[in-house]
Parts: sequence; structure tokens; C-alpha cells
Amino acid sequence: MKQLYLKYKGHYRDNFSLAYPVVISQLGHTLVALSDSLIIGHTGKVPLAAVSLGNSLFSIFMVTGIGMSYGLTPLIAQENGRGNKKSLDHLLSHSLIINMTVGVLLSLVIFLGSARMDLLNQEADVVEQARPFLRYLGFSFIPLMLFLSFKQFAEGLGFTRQAMNISIIGNVLNIVVGITLVYGFHMGVVGVGIATFTDRLLMGITMMFYVLRSPRFKEYLASFGFSNIEFSKIKKILGIGTPVALQYIFEVSAFSGAAIMVGWMGAAELAAHQIALSLAAMTYMMASGISAAAGIKSGNNFGRRDFKELRMSAIASYHMVLVLMGFTALLFMVGNHILPRFYIQDPEVVGIAAKLLIIAAFFQLFDGTQVVGLGVLRGLGDVKVPTVITLLAYWGLGLPLGYVLGIRLGLGVEGIWWALLLGLLVASVLLFVRFHYRTKKLELQADI
Repeated sequence: MKQLYLKYKGHYRDNFSLAYPVVISQLGHTLVALSDSLIIGHTGKVPLAAVSLGNSLFSIFMVTGIGMSYGLTPLIAQENGRGNKKSLDHLLSHSLIINMTVGVLLSLVIFLGSARMDLLNQEADVVEQARPFLRYLGFSFIPLMLFLSFKQFAEGLGFTRQAMNISIIGNVLNIVVGITLVYGFHMGVVGVGIATFTDRLLMGITMMFYVLRSPRFKEYLASFGFSNIEFSKIKKILGIGTPVALQYIFEVSAFSGAAIMVGWMGAAELAAHQIALSLAAMTYMMASGISAAAGIKSGNNFGRRDFKELRMSAIASYHMVLVLMGFTALLFMVGNHILPRFYIQDPEVVGIAAKLLIIAAFFQLFDGTQVVGLGVLRGLGDVKVPTVITLLAYWGLGLPLGYVLGIRLGLGVEGIWWALLLGLLVASVLLFVRFHYRTKKLELQADI
């Protein structure tokens, strides 16, 4: 073990320095939903179920936006690795056009779709409260895409702390405004929706002004503007961003689809599902921060054609995520009856959530390793095969099996979660095999 540590010590240090701000920043996206659940949970299981439903549906759109914005990061990292700074501002302007277009279009889809939530066959009082909440989340999508555009640009250059600081401030604001509106002005679910919109609006504006005004980005933005838009560059960014978005969509929509199936069972089951999912999503976003840092390092090393360092750095990222997710798995097992009580005191909901957290503990390692595998492969520009893997793992296996176990065989919400665990296991193994094959191939080509 000591020899292993000494072998990768430098990579652990470099990766940690790059990763921890990204982890906190990524965690910020989930902490918004977590804060909403914690704030509203003590007002009853129906409001908590409404927030669960709204966040489950919005999460599909949010990860689509995150995935599309990731189309910029490996390209920035690769070009920076090659020392080609002059092309970076053009990549940012083209990415900004893509992201804001996606933001406006999907915000409109959310608003129109919220009117038809009754088609999901959920309890009527849950839908009634979830509809205005989802609409505020939809409004927040546009400033979220603005934030992500400039965040991914900065992180692709290795500047990761700024987005972290803005995310921390934004989450504090979300909590303060949410508590004030829910308990001070008795606005219920609408209050947490307004708080989330306010948080993301200020985050987007702040991140944009920081990147455009900071002296450290001046050399990268010498000719930033929208006068020389080229379809080839838009196509290049979409070539990475679209598959990455699909990867996120396939995984998160599987959990959102699971939430809809759980909703057929009742408000208590849906509230418990939201509690366990929000905790699992928080650890997932922490792992995705390590994944994002791994992608940046892989992109830099790929641009420099230093494939040995690329593989060493990637393996170090795998080690780091195994340690992190091993700790969270232990936390879920030990605190499975304690953690749900931070959300709600209802004994029925707490009991169901406690069982789900045991299952969540089992899939922590698989969830962490699969997301790191995706991040490393993105840094190489390898996105198509991983997208097929995620589709097969979550929609070809996890969700259909969840329906069979949970609904047809009557195993309930636990059956659905065991099926999702199997999907994560399959994705984790296949992505690691893909990583091993691609990096070994690059090393062999470099030696020829």
C-alpha cells in the first residue's frame, strides 16, 4: 500500500488541488435541491413529495445543460495543453451561443410541460404543489446555463476555485431566502422555488463578470466576441457536448423514471425516495467533481501527447474516488436511520428511506468509478462508445428491471433501487474496460 501511495503521490496532490474546488462547485448544484428538501420537509410529506417530483423532473434538464457545457472543457484543456491560447476565446463565444440557446429552449419546454404534469399519474395534491415549483426551476435554467458556460471555460484552464466560491455564496443565499419565504412569509413550495431562481440568477451574472473582467483571463480573451461565428466550431463543441449530455440524461432520467414509478406507490414512498436520492445525488456530484478534474488533466496530457502521465493521473483519480465513495458508503450504512430525520420526522417515511440508504451504500463505489471513467474518456474526446454504454446500462437494464422487480413482482421501491444498482455496476465495469483499452492503445502508439 505504501509503495502504491509513493508511486502516485504526485498525481494525488495535483489532482486533489484541481479537484476539490470542482467537487465543492459541483456539490453546489445538488445542495440547492438538498436545501429545498430540508427546508420544505418539515412542513409535511406532501410538500416534500412535490419538491421531489419537481426536482426529479428538472434534474433531467439540469444534467442536459451540464453535459452540453462540458463540450467546452476538454477542448479548452487540449488546446491549452498544446499552448494554443489564441483559439480559446473563440471556443468560449461559440459555446456561449450553444448553451444560451439550449437554456432558452429547455426553459420553454419546462414551462409548457409543467401544465401537463397530471399525465404522470401522481397524487393530485402533490402535482398541484409541484407545478409552480417546477416553473420557477425552469426560469432558473437560463442563468444556470450562463453560469456553466463561464465556469467550464475557467475550469478548462485549471482555474477551479472561483466557481467554488460563487457556488458557496449562492447556496447560502438559497438557504436564507428559502427559510425566509417558507417560514417567514408562509409561501410553501413556491418559496423554495423563488429562492432557487434568485440563487442561480446571481450566480450566473457573477461568474460572467468575473471571467470577463479578471486580469488572469485577459490573454485568453483578446478577441472574444460574436463577429466570427463558424459552424465548424459549433459542430466541434456539439460533437462532445451532445454525447456528454446524453450520458447524463440516460443515468439521471433513469432515476427520474424511477421516481415516477415510486410515485405510483404513494406520497410516503416518493418522499423517502427523494430523501435517499438527494443524499446519493450529493455524493455523486462530489464524485463528478473528481471526474471533471480527471477530464481536465486527461485533456491537458492528451494535448501534450504525454500518454504515460495521462494514464497515471487517471488511475490516481480512480483511487481518489474509491476512497471518497467508500467513506460515504460507510456513512450511509451507519446513519441510515439518522440522516432521513434531518428531512422529516414521519416514521413511515424515515423507515422506507433507511432501507433505501443501505442500497445506496452498496452502489457508491460503482457510481463513483463510472463517473470518473466518463470524465477521463471525455478528456480524450472519446464520448460515443461511453454514451452507448450508459444507454444500455440504465435504460436497457436498470429501469426495465426496476419495473419488473418493483411493480410486477411487488418488491416496491427497494426492488427499483436494486435494479438501478445493477445498472451502475454494469456501467462501471464497461467504462473501466474502455478506459484501460484506450489508454493502453495510446501508450503503445507513442512507443512506436
